[in-house]
Amino acid sequence: MAVRYDLHGEVAVLTLDNPPVNGMGLATRRELSAGLERALADAEVLAIVITGAGKLFSGGADIKEFGSDKAIAEPNLHSLIRQVEAATKPVVAAIHGSCMGGGLELSLACHYRVAAPGTQVALPEVKLGLLPGAGGTQRLPRVLYVETALNMIVSGEAVKSELLASLPGQKLFDQIVDGELVAGAAAFAAAKGREHAAGAALPRVRDLKARHANPDAYFQFVRNTVKAMAKHFPAPARCVDAVEAAVKRDIEAGLAYERELFMALMFTPESQALRHAFFAERAASRIADVPEDTPVRSVTRVGVVGAGTMGGGITMNFLNAGIPVTLLESKPEALERGVATIRRNYEAQVRKGKLKEDQYQQRLALLKTTLAYEDLRDADLIIEAVFEDMGVKEQVFRALDEVAKPGAILASNTSTLDLDRIAAFTKRPEDVVGLHFFSPANVMKLLEVVRGAQTAKDVLATVMQLAKKIRKTAVVSGVCDGFIGNRMIEQYARQAGFLLDEGCTPQQVDRAIEAFGFAMGPFRMGDLAGNDIGWAIRKRRAVEQPQLRYSKTADLLCERGRFGQKTGAGWYDYAPGRRDAIASPLVEEMVARHRAELGIAPRAIADDEIVHRLVYALVNEGARLLEEGIAGKASDIDMVYLTGYGFPLWRGGPMCYADGQGLFNVVQAMKAFARNPLDDAGFWTPAPLLARLAAEGRRFTA
Repeated sequence: MAVRYDLHGEVAVLTLDNPPVNGMGLATRRELSAGLERALADAEVLAIVITGAGKLFSGGADIKEFGSDKAIAEPNLHSLIRQVEAATKPVVAAIHGSCMGGGLELSLACHYRVAAPGTQVALPEVKLGLLPGAGGTQRLPRVLYVETALNMIVSGEAVKSELLASLPGQKLFDQIVDGELVAGAAAFAAAKGREHAAGAALPRVRDLKARHANPDAYFQFVRNTVKAMAKHFPAPARCVDAVEAAVKRDIEAGLAYERELFMALMFTPESQALRHAFFAERAASRIADVPEDTPVRSVTRVGVVGAGTMGGGITMNFLNAGIPVTLLESKPEALERGVATIRRNYEAQVRKGKLKEDQYQQRLALLKTTLAYEDLRDADLIIEAVFEDMGVKEQVFRALDEVAKPGAILASNTSTLDLDRIAAFTKRPEDVVGLHFFSPANVMKLLEVVRGAQTAKDVLATVMQLAKKIRKTAVVSGVCDGFIGNRMIEQYARQAGFLLDEGCTPQQVDRAIEAFGFAMGPFRMGDLAGNDIGWAIRKRRAVEQPQLRYSKTADLLCERGRFGQKTGAGWYDYAPGRRDAIASPLVEEMVARHRAELGIAPRAIADDEIVHRLVYALVNEGARLLEEGIAGKASDIDMVYLTGYGFPLWRGGPMCYADGQGLFNVVQAMKAFARNPLDDAGFWTPAPLLARLAAEGRRFTA
């Protein structure tokens, strides 16, 4: 049963029981509707309470039904809300834990609302590129100040019940129940039932007025603010329009307008991209051959080998989650520098008010340091974060194999190297996994979990669960050079180099892709990461894959010692102490001279060509990763790029974007790129999976 029916004296209690979030799915709606009818038909029942089982009232729509026929099947949420609103006996919403989206809209249809302290209340639809579609934009401004309601709707952020209850004139909550919620709600409902039996009218939110002293000026001000802050997303501006309708129109006209706006937003590419990202993030944690009930290993102590920038950032993730860390370095001075950096990062958070002093001290108290591998004996998980060199990795893993306890998980933070070779340095390859954090590791959300040929399923299940605890979005990758993210970005970077050879400047390429929505173009990204990293990879490629062609401009840059921000010069010039990228005449002259030496006459290249050569390079390599089984799902690739590489959220990731463009059109563009004699025609041969999907009119993300 999705809804339980119980009697508490003269009160019928209808409990939503649809784990994990008591979603308003079709079964729930049908059973709640039937429960209402039963209670209304029972002469012994004076009033009705609607509440949620477990730790929350309702998280809103059932995401398993999102976009399906079940989502609109009768009774749909609109019909159910009208049924509640029209009830002839008092209906009381008893909310606790979380009351989100459609759950809040249902509660607004009730005649009364009581809440437990600490309840989180939100209308988060804007985060999916939508607005509340079941009356939220019309009813919430009728029970709260218009400004408060609009802030909640436009931001989608949760607000605690106590804060809302403290607002003067608010009509959202009739009571905050400090004791047992259902008992308190039933007592409240029984009293209201007796009042109603004596002739008192039932209050309805729809009958209230949403008022503002100066609506025209207020809504214009908010519209201008929203336009500046959310220029790539249409939903926030439509939220403003809907709430304005709540003030200026009657309830039925406002509800109709809200529905019109909701349906229009549903089909925008931005909402489709946001919904894709929402589901992709949840799907990333599911591994096809690892059952959800796979037992996990206990991780209560962590060891980190290497106290550099990456090791320090990794350490902070676990300290933030309350997990003790032992940090190992080979030299005292390196260890001191690493701990000093961790301290500075935390102290900066304290200064900015993001961290309390006592929290800072608690986290530092969880940190131990050592110069001896022996001190990692008790660690349940040990993460290596040393120099990206196979010889160095071998030394570390052979040492760890000697000291780590049985069942300890040994993880490498390698970004490109063969994890199976690393695992072979131990006698326990089943315990070895890749945990590729992205820099800065204490900030970036992405965690690539690299699955070796012998990595045990319980190891995978453990690190995927642990990723959630340290607030990372974990995506599983198979073993290949560069895994998902770096293998794809190499093709992107190769195209950027060819564009320089053909006539572009670094700033033109960066401007074009940043206008498309990337956080940073390829040349600014190279300067930030360090151009010497790519140089080392190209040297390795020259031995391992001599047929792979690159523009020579990046090597010429590195030969001049221009490694990026850390040297004060890269593709751009940098003033001391600043990160502003300044166009470099020296680099432009170097590129032009190299072009002349190759006998290439520069041509004008449109921004559209720049963008699609870069993005479709990601798409084609991504298709190869899917075909090879390195990536399990197209949505996993999108999550890697949304959370680790600055791909614009409103475009949904490279594979989602390609679907939106139409895979037939993507293939046609690739064929045109292949005809360019200065490009790499072989690379632009569409990956077999891409060619097949395009021919069949299908999508990556279907």
